[in-house]
Amino acid sequence: MRWRIDLRYDGTDFHGWARQGGLRTVQGVLEQALGTVLRQPEPPAVTCAGRTDTGVHARGQVVHVWLPEGLVARNLVHRLNGVLPDDVWVSGAAEAAEGFDARFSALSRRYVYRICDDPAARDPLTRNHVLRVLQPLDVDRMNEASQRLLGEHDFAAFCRRREGATTVRALLEYSWRRTGPGLVEATVIADAFCHSMVRALVGSVLPVGDGRRDVSWPAEVLAARVRDSAVFVVPAHGLTLEEVRYPADEDLAARAVEARAVRGKVH
Repeated sequence: MRWRIDLRYDGTDFHGWARQGGLRTVQGVLEQALGTVLRQPEPPAVTCAGRTDTGVHARGQVVHVWLPEGLVARNLVHRLNGVLPDDVWVSGAAEAAEGFDARFSALSRRYVYRICDDPAARDPLTRNHVLRVLQPLDVDRMNEASQRLLGEHDFAAFCRRREGATTVRALLEYSWRRTGPGLVEATVIADAFCHSMVRALVGSVLPVGDGRRDVSWPAEVLAARVRDSAVFVVPAHGLTLEEVRYPADEDLAARAVEARAVRGKVH
């Protein structure tokens, strides 16, 4: 049976999501835990909704995996959490609806990037989850700049290219808000993201917020469609995958087919 598993993790001590020989990764730890609770020498392979980079966290990661019949969801969650390390937690598990694919059935992924821009608000307890910057940020200017990036575009300027992979994405939301004194959050939602895209998008708007760049600059970088060395890719530790959205069960298979289609050029 294909199962859906929802999990959370602190990415601080992981070398990203994807399994890598000799390195501690989230996928490797989860698959090892599945092998232990299922008593299988060769653990089942899991597929995730979004591969997070080294140091990136998740509250809403989703995976699918093929498991033997007869499992009880509550027991599986309890047993997995009993063997997983403290920086990973399974929040739910269930037999997946027909056509479900954790990666390709997804409609969107929502990331949040957290920043502290006031020394008086710095909290050592959040140092692994919040970026500290030296200059106060103008959220209104940042919102003006980020709104110009919305829509379906070729985000090559904000992505690390991979041979044969498209960099066309639909950016559904990119907004900034203050959540408290000295604390700023960016919410970034897209149908999918390419490597380093969220951190580059945040890095392109930060100099707008502190006055070093005009509000038009990130859109100018986007229009150039080439990686710009002036865009600072912000550190991973401020980024968290908060949510992955899926369509209704009856639309899961169709969405997976649609998402697998290679995007064309956007003019």
